Amino acid sequence: MSRKYKFNDQTKCYFVTLTVTEWVDVFTRKEYIDIIIDSLTFCKKIKDYRYIHMS
Repeated sequence: MSRKYKFNDQTKCYFVTLTVTEWVDVFTRKEYIDIIIDSLTFCKKIKDYRYIHMS
């Protein structure tokens, strides 16, 4: 994981892009979805990330 990018400007909106190794179907298997949700929850709690829901 790269450490050179820092997002410090609280007035900006940032997007995150992910790559899935070997095209694993992460969004169709519950155990993978749980890992993703747990990871995002951790980032939200510990790193103070915020989600913006757009619909």
